[in-house]
Formats: sequence, structure tokens, C-alpha cells
Amino acid sequence: MVRELKINGTLIHDESDCYVIAEVGHNHQGDLEKCMEMFRSAKLAGANAVKLQKRDNKSLYTKALYEKSYDHENSFGKTYGEHREYLEFGRREYETLVEYAKEIKIDFFSTAFDFRSADFLVELDMPAFKIASGDIRNIPLMKHVAKFGRPMIVSTGASTLDDVRRAHDAMAPLNSQICLLQCTAGYPARFEDLDLRVITTFRETFPDKVIGLSAHDNGIAMATAAYVLGSRVVEKHFTLNRASKGTDHAFSLEPLGLQKLVRDLRRVRVALGTGEKRVYPSEEPALVKMGKQIVAAREIEPGEVLTSDDIAIKSPGGEGFYPYEIDRVLGRRVKNRLKADDPIKPSLLWS
Repeated sequence: MVRELKINGTLIHDESDCYVIAEVGHNHQGDLEKCMEMFRSAKLAGANAVKLQKRDNKSLYTKALYEKSYDHENSFGKTYGEHREYLEFGRREYETLVEYAKEIKIDFFSTAFDFRSADFLVELDMPAFKIASGDIRNIPLMKHVAKFGRPMIVSTGASTLDDVRRAHDAMAPLNSQICLLQCTAGYPARFEDLDLRVITTFRETFPDKVIGLSAHDNGIAMATAAYVLGSRVVEKHFTLNRASKGTDHAFSLEPLGLQKLVRDLRRVRVALGTGEKRVYPSEEPALVKMGKQIVAAREIEPGEVLTSDDIAIKSPGGEGFYPYEIDRVLGRRVKNRLKADDPIKPSLLWS
């Protein structure tokens, strides 16, 4: 069964590198120039994609929540609605970002939090769609997005396997290009809550789907562990400065952290190898320097029969019998005089 996903020309599968998404979210703080700088920094760090979040705030939130007081250190408005509107990009900003992403050659898409946002994004010809953990039970929205026929990346935080199955079974008849991300909806997520082995569970439960990780933990190590378990997409929140104003910055990666994440994910793919145990040319010097061989323990005259007192096992290796071949040495007659520490080779012994 083929397990693969194609996003904007990049084919993701079990043998591929990890597809790395820098989740900008609203860490741009409503500033288009800053957002473009984040796109550029993510590209330089090696990320495959950058992602924003799109909300039609007035239709998404109840009137009570929209007008709720939200006046604190991380707020960009006195009410929650004012805060969300301050951070929200409209068509002008999105069109600028779409063209900029094409210019610097990085994939750009967004999370659709509601029907209007989904329609807004498909009009911009987004190469993929993200569904947030909060919508894992929002079957109507997922089916609506699935009909666009674009790759869907679905986070599964705060859900059960039954919830994930329900979501998958609703989308799959409409769209086969689905990636499921193991996710823990903690901000940041505690390491003991990450449940990375769910990646294995997902791979077994959905054998034709690419599985990934939406990682809200602090650091980069868990993404490489997830890759070993079979994750081929990773999403990490991204910022230019972790001390910036806003709730997501503190657990986001800065450019250097993202660069190291991409580096380590590329390395782990190569390091996993093929599963065949072999000796590499790069190991030959160590094999000689640290290896051992059978040598003469003393001066030995031609015709003598070798006993355990006549041989020793010493470094370096390379010329004589290996130690495991000792039974091929004992009881054999030597052809030529041997000095102490001379390697005992097959050519020096009588049959």
C-alpha cells in the first residue's frame, strides 16, 4: 500500500526527508513586513513551508467571546475581537505573501478555521490546507475543505483515536491526500504528554496515510525521535524572537533553532541507513588501529607446531588471522622463522 503525499511538487513518503512546516501563526503581530522577514528566515533555515492561520473572526466567535475583555500583557486590543482583528491579515496581505513565497521558493498555506476562511484560501490557490486540532470533530468543515481536492494536514490534539477515525473516514471518500499529525494541545506541551508512540498507532491504523507531528514542545529533539518512528511531516511554531509579545513566542523556534531542526532531520534520514549491517570504507582505519590479530608470542623456528603459548592477540589488526580464527592456527607447523609480534598469516603455515 502506497503511503505518500504531494505538496506543491514535493513528494513525501517513508523514504523521503521530513517536510518541515514553520508555523508563523500570528507571531507576525499583524505586521506584513515582519511576516515577510519570517518567511525569508524560515526559507534560509531550510523549512519546506510557512503557515499562517486564517479566521473570519466575527462569524467564528460568539458575540460574547468577541466582545469579551482581553486587556493584558499579550493582548493587541481591549476585547478578544479587537485582539484577533489586529492580528488578522486580509486579502491584500495574503496576496502579497503568496507572491513573495513564490519569489523565494517556499510553500505557503494556512489553517482554515471556518468556512469563509476556507473559501478565501482556495480562491488564493493555496497548495494545501491545515485543519487545527480544535476542528478534529468539525466534520462539516473538514468535508468542505476535502472537496477542494488539495492536500490536507490535520492536527489531532485533544482527541481520541475514535475522533481521528471519524475525521479520517469523513474526509477520505472526498480526498485521499490526507496527512494526520500526532499533536498534544498544550502550549507548550509537557514531554510526558507528547505520546510519540501514537505515530506508530496512526501508521498501523491508517496504512496509506502519511503521518506527522505537530510539536508544541520546547526544543528540537522530539522531531527527530518522531522521524525515527515514521513521522514525515513536522510542524513547529516559529518566531524571530521568543521574548516577543504574544502567547506563542515562548515555545516557538527562533531561526537558529529551526535551522538546527532541519539539519538534524536531514541527518537522521541518512543515518537510519538501509538496515543492512556492513563495513564502510570510513571504518577501515579504525578496523586496523583498534582491531586485533594473532601474532607470534616469541621467536619461533621453522617446523615448530604452534601451541597456545606460542601465540598472542594484539593490535593493530589487518595482516594476520582474526582472533576468532584461533582454531585454524593452533596445531599448525610454521614454514618460516617468526619473530615476536610477527603477524601469523595463512601463507606462513603448512596445511
